[in-house]
Amino acid sequence: MTDPDTFVETVSEENQTALSRLGSSKSLYADTGGDIDTEPVLEATADAEYAAWQTFLEWADDEADDEVRAAFEATAEEEQDHYETVDGKLDDEYEPDEVPNLHEYLRDREDTTERVGAFIGRILASQRSKDQVVGYFVGDADPQTASLFRGFGEDLDDQLERAKELLTDVCETDEDWERAQEAATGAIQAAYDEYVETLEGMGANPKPVC
Repeated sequence: MTDPDTFVETVSEENQTALSRLGSSKSLYADTGGDIDTEPVLEATADAEYAAWQTFLEWADDEADDEVRAAFEATAEEEQDHYETVDGKLDDEYEPDEVPNLHEYLRDREDTTERVGAFIGRILASQRSKDQVVGYFVGDADPQTASLFRGFGEDLDDQLERAKELLTDVCETDEDWERAQEAATGAIQAAYDEYVETLEGMGANPKPVC
């Protein structure tokens, strides 16, 4: 048996390399296809936020547990708000059509325990990439947009607390904790695999230059 804080620490430690690379400047390079400029950064963010909104909406729609459903609904609303905020900052009309690997993985989870674990993995991966977006706008001397994305990061912190509360409800046995942990790692690895594949496809080394 474990507890939510230990769970998050363990998942973070076991996926330290993947999370650290997802939080490197190369992550933004991969997300924008090598075109690190304001519009591509916003478009990549819009894709991620839209995909998250749809994922959690889908989960909430078919979740039987009231508490879990309420948590997914609240998250879907936050992600919808994020998407609409980013969409409003784009110069041209933009239709998100890319579903990140991470969300393909999440949508394949049908079991509540696995979903809650994968939810935590998604938050840990997203916290890293969100930091890079904040860093981009700080470097671009756009403190207002940087502050906006910091707010998104605060929502992720709230989501993590929400997810940790769910863990104690859905994990009743050691096997449940293990399944949730495997799903959390699977979500991080899905994001990391796409990062590696994208960079290698662009002829770049996915390992950060030390």
